[in-house]
Amino acid sequence: MAKRREAFEFAGEAVAAGTARTLRLPAARLYNDTQLDLMVEVYHGSKPGPTLLVCAAIHGDELNGIEICRRLMGRINPKALHGTVLLVPIVNVFGFIQKSRYLPDRRDLNRCFPGSEKGALASRLANLVATELLSRASHIIDLHTGAIHRDNLPQIRCDTTDPVMMAMAGAFGAPLIMDSRAKGVSLRGYANQKGIPCILYEAGEALRFSELAIRTGVRGVLNVMRMLEMQKGPIRRTTAVSAIHSYWLRSDADGLVNKKIRLGQRVNKGNIIAHIVSPHGTEALPVRAPSDGIIIGISNIPVTNEGEGMFHIAQFQGDEIEILNEQLDEFLMEFA
Repeated sequence: MAKRREAFEFAGEAVAAGTARTLRLPAARLYNDTQLDLMVEVYHGSKPGPTLLVCAAIHGDELNGIEICRRLMGRINPKALHGTVLLVPIVNVFGFIQKSRYLPDRRDLNRCFPGSEKGALASRLANLVATELLSRASHIIDLHTGAIHRDNLPQIRCDTTDPVMMAMAGAFGAPLIMDSRAKGVSLRGYANQKGIPCILYEAGEALRFSELAIRTGVRGVLNVMRMLEMQKGPIRRTTAVSAIHSYWLRSDADGLVNKKIRLGQRVNKGNIIAHIVSPHGTEALPVRAPSDGIIIGISNIPVTNEGEGMFHIAQFQGDEIEILNEQLDEFLMEFA
């Protein structure tokens, strides 16, 4: 008779093999003495395998990742699972309550790793995440969205020189992979320093739900689980293309913005992609694309000050821009 897998010890509790539980990590207390906890969904598979941490809302206003985690809860069967999945829908519980990217002290939690037990609030929360969650993971998927009023095309960010991270990124199935070596003060950067492969999924806009971002994310996490042989099933993915460089095109003037392009659209060098006009006049200043590329991020505010980022443009090598352009049409149509 096969030996039963040992229970998963977490937060002072034991999760038996082949079961799932919702556990609480005490994080801090509010001014009114209300306890704040990190809620962790633990799926401890009946068979051994990797430990995958999927976390969202390290910035409290990034909501798409929370919904991705919620939808995943009905798609993971611990009795058939190889390994363990830790789902943390809301890492920055303070920011989520306030609908804010930041903590109450205005610190960015994703710039505070590995943190300290005796540090500031952000440092203490980062330390809790690092010691209780990251330390238990063999692989990590960190779910993010764009900032307020900025929409991002679904994309994976990771160190493309790392074969494990590239395998995870390719399996995830977002149309675009960005080469990004994270700083050690971020969750991803600290995980990579500790030898834990971590990819970052970026899609959508803060404080907004995007079905494109959410459905791509749900499918992507399941794809990675299947690639890691944690769960059976086909890997349904779009062939990802890697960008060699990206930049924000910044405004040279102040005024109202009339955009001529949409997120995911290809641009050629010299194309007029927007006009900037004064609220008191009719003269329009054309905004031209400085290079060929794909619009992977866009400001949704139709006003700008000089120097503000308007369009995030990715550049590609050889004919890969043509490949991505064709794939994006199919990808966006699938989720329309």
